Amino acid sequence: MHTVTKLRLKPPSDEPAAGRRIFVTRRPRSGRKLRPLLKPKTCLIRTDIGFRRCLGAAVLAFGIAVPAHADVTLKQTTSGKGMGMSGKTSAVTYIKGSKMRSDVVMGDKTQTTIFDIDAQKMYIFDSKKKEADVWDMAAFASEISKSVDMSNTKASITPNGQKKEIGGHAASGYDMEVSMDAAMGGNKEMNMTVALQGPVWIVPNAPGSADYGRFYKAAVEKGWIFTDPRAAKAQPGQAKAMAEMYNQMAATGGIPYETEVQIKLGGGGPMGGLLAKIGNVSMTTIVDSVETGSLAEDLFAPPAGYKVSPKK
Repeated sequence: MHTVTKLRLKPPSDEPAAGRRIFVTRRPRSGRKLRPLLKPKTCLIRTDIGFRRCLGAAVLAFGIAVPAHADVTLKQTTSGKGMGMSGKTSAVTYIKGSKMRSDVVMGDKTQTTIFDIDAQKMYIFDSKKKEADVWDMAAFASEISKSVDMSNTKASITPNGQKKEIGGHAASGYDMEVSMDAAMGGNKEMNMTVALQGPVWIVPNAPGSADYGRFYKAAVEKGWIFTDPRAAKAQPGQAKAMAEMYNQMAATGGIPYETEVQIKLGGGGPMGGLLAKIGNVSMTTIVDSVETGSLAEDLFAPPAGYKVSPKK
């Protein structure tokens, strides 16, 4: 979507404003004489063109320089296994500035999550009930940070030189690794390590890339997660690692059209044995399409008539 600036002006005069004109017919011999000729002029002191014409040109130039913003719609399919995951799910993600909505089809219902970064609110509701849970994410981010040691976080996404085509788009391969220490369920005596790794295929400068990247960068800077807060309380390390994964992918300047992520949980002593029984989790997400186009503002709020229940 392009930014268009309109300016209504009266027709400029054919005659320049009264004032002294300078015509250069030969190069001045001294730099002292040349400097006044090269001195920048503002629209208020321009004598070679009318004020309105000068101002109009400046406004048009500003309109061209302003970066364009585009609402983004991503349709994707995710498959996974481990920890109760199986089969495929389809989802649609909408991004509009500092807001995002995710609709995930789960059997005969659709679960919706709305992320409003500026308002620091996350809404969760499904198509079967006219009720929405709302979370104060500023308070939640503060709470979950007590269970995750961010100082030991390691995150990298490195080009591996591989190329392939996905949905008609040229994608570049990256190797991604994210690891951090956390306490399961907030219990400091149940420390664990969460590691995410796997190949990621990025379509550089894909339509909507700038808005995609801005949203995730802003969200992660405020300590947001992108999973259900109730699940994040039980596994804060996994939730924060997933958030950092999105941050790393968005920082490439493109959109991840395919990700193959292995989530490994580890720990020492009795915790290590328990996590070994749980096993690892693998997820593959493929973007089916990306569209840019204006999205309605009310798409990023619970529907009218829904009961909103605050959660902690």
